[in-house]
Parts: sequence; structure tokens; C-alpha cells
Amino acid sequence: MSSQRLLNLYTAAFLAFMFTPLVLMIISSFNDISPPSVTEWHGLTGKWYAFFWMDQEQLRADPVLRALDRERFTACFGNSLKVAGAVVPLSLLLGLAGAVFLTRWQARANGLLWWVLLSPMLAPGIVLGLSALVFWGRLGVNAGLFTIIMAQTTFVAGYPMLILMARLQRQPVELEEAALDLGATPLRVFRRITLPFLFPALASAAVIAFLASMENYNTTMFAKGGACTFATEIGAMARNPNGHPPVINAVGTVIIALTVAATLVHTLLRRREMRQGS
Repeated sequence: MSSQRLLNLYTAAFLAFMFTPLVLMIISSFNDISPPSVTEWHGLTGKWYAFFWMDQEQLRADPVLRALDRERFTACFGNSLKVAGAVVPLSLLLGLAGAVFLTRWQARANGLLWWVLLSPMLAPGIVLGLSALVFWGRLGVNAGLFTIIMAQTTFVAGYPMLILMARLQRQPVELEEAALDLGATPLRVFRRITLPFLFPALASAAVIAFLASMENYNTTMFAKGGACTFATEIGAMARNPNGHPPVINAVGTVIIALTVAATLVHTLLRRREMRQGS
């Protein structure tokens, strides 16, 4: 067997391992059976998707859906949006500060500072969640959305920092030095030269920070107290001893569809920009 054929077989096996569970999840989200199944088909249905907008009479008539708390699920999703709405700007500010500091400040301590700033990304989520819970608890702050925000920000900020550092390392430093020589203040140089150059990276970092906040489970679980988020509520539903409701499969399918749609839109916009640039 040639090396190229072996590589093709490995790639095919890897793709099958990655995407087969997703395909099965999508198929089972249209099966009228709970727990979800692809081997036992009870008919095509869309009620697992309609759960979020069907009226109360239809909801009470279904033996599976009436056991679910739609209001709580919606509230938990709203909490996730609130948390992400705070985590994203905080992470961008901290990541931007760290990126500028590490790329513009040349000192022997840079290596140590690099590991200090990245250490939250390498720490287990349980440790981050418990440490935030203990720290803010000692200051008299009860566990809730605030502690979730603080716990998530400690590691999510690392993603924007890495993205912005990669962008800053490609920026010619001579542009900033020339502006300073011509009398511009450091703040004006940053606002008129550095920040516009970083805008594409800031947009990408914001998307990644948002996704990291929305899907985070380990850190949030140990810092939430009595609050709930989208990820923790899905986790609680998945731990049902009788099997998780197919509503989770429907939610996962919607997330996949939105992700694919966003990717296609981004690809089309990039191609249009490249054609216009050429």
C-alpha cells in the first residue's frame, strides 16, 4: 500500500469519526421517539424544533415535551447571552493589552509573562471555576452570573491575546515609529494606526470569545452557584436517567446549521473582497 493511499484512508477514517455522530444527531432530531434513536424509527416530526414556540395546549398534550421547562431553558439561554455580552469585551480588552505588551515591550521577563498570561488557558476548568467561587466568596460576592463572568474571562482572554499577537507581529513597527517622530502622541498612534490594523483580528477574536463563552461547561458549572446557562442546562437535561430529550438534538442541529451558514457567508465575502482587490 502506497503512502498516499494510507494517508487517504486515515483522512477518511478521521472525517468519519468526526462527522458521523453529528449526522446521526441531525437524523435523530427528526425522529418521533424519545430518547433519540436512528435505529428505531417512529415517524418524521418537527416537534422537537417547535418546542420553543408551540402553544401550551400542544405542549401539555405531548408526554415528553410537557416534562420540560421551556421557560427555564429560555432563561438559561438569556443568561448565557448576558455572560457572553460581558465576557467578550472584557476578554478583548485584556487580550489586546497583553498582546500589545508582549509584542512591543522587549524585556527578559517576556518569556515568564507569556506563560503567566497563558496559564489560565492550560488550567483545568474545574480549578478556574472553584478558584473564582472561593475568591469572590471571600469578598462577600455570592455565586451567580458575576462569578461566571469572572471565571470565564480568566481563560477566554487568552484566545484574543494569541490572535492579536499574531496580527501585531505582522505590522511594520516603522509606521508607529514614524508617526511618533512626526509628533503624534502614543494614544493617537494607537487609535489611528494600530487599532485599524487590528480590526479584522479583533472581529475574529470576538467571535471566538463569544463561542468559547457560550459553550463553556466545566468552569461555568463550578462558578454558577444557583444560576444556570445554556451549556449547564443542556448538561442537566442530558443527565436524565431515562435518556436525554431529542430537544437537545434539535438545538445541536440548529447550532450546526448556523455555523455552516456563517462559514459560507464569510467565505463568499472573502472571495468577493479578493476579486475586488484584484
